[in-house]
Amino acid sequence: MIPINVLTSTAVPLPLPNIDTDQIIPKQFLKRIERTGYGDFLFFDWRYNLDTPDHVEPNSDFVLNKPEYNGSKILIAEKNFGCGSSREHAAWAINQYGFLAVIAPSFADIFFSNAGKNGIILVRLSDEDVETLMQRSTANPKHVITINLEEQTVTDDQGFKAGFEIDPFRKYCLLNGLDDIGLTLRHIDSLDTFESKHDNDFWTAPKA
Repeated sequence: MIPINVLTSTAVPLPLPNIDTDQIIPKQFLKRIERTGYGDFLFFDWRYNLDTPDHVEPNSDFVLNKPEYNGSKILIAEKNFGCGSSREHAAWAINQYGFLAVIAPSFADIFFSNAGKNGIILVRLSDEDVETLMQRSTANPKHVITINLEEQTVTDDQGFKAGFEIDPFRKYCLLNGLDDIGLTLRHIDSLDTFESKHDNDFWTAPKA
């Protein structure tokens, strides 16, 4: 994962509650055997007009297809983001599209866990604070938000400031860019020592 401390970016406003994981990454894409490339299918049914099976074109009304929001690293949504099935593909799709943080009043529990393990900062703010940021990013696509993970604050260039809570262990992982594999590899020397000793104790043929 990419270590994240201070994230400064414009934000994509998505003013909808209860966005579930099937809307984030529709079920037909779960059959893929790769773990990469899911960003192309993020919010697929909203991003594209699916008039005929063999013709897919971008929906110009959907916010991700508006060029003024290109390159945004922050997504703003309403309550209960990530509800529905437990598919980890939802977190993969958000991260691989380019989002490093999602701001919302609340998140589904399993999605919350999956997102943190895939390098996404989930920021829970009050309904009022989320609405303020949503309105500002809607009115001005160049509206810039800063998330300071170390200080656990969200600010903008118009005087907005709010704090947020995050589990200390998840904060440590995000600050250091550590997923579950990275956490294990911190102990690679101890693991190598254990494996060598285990091999010597149980697999080395006794001398004649």
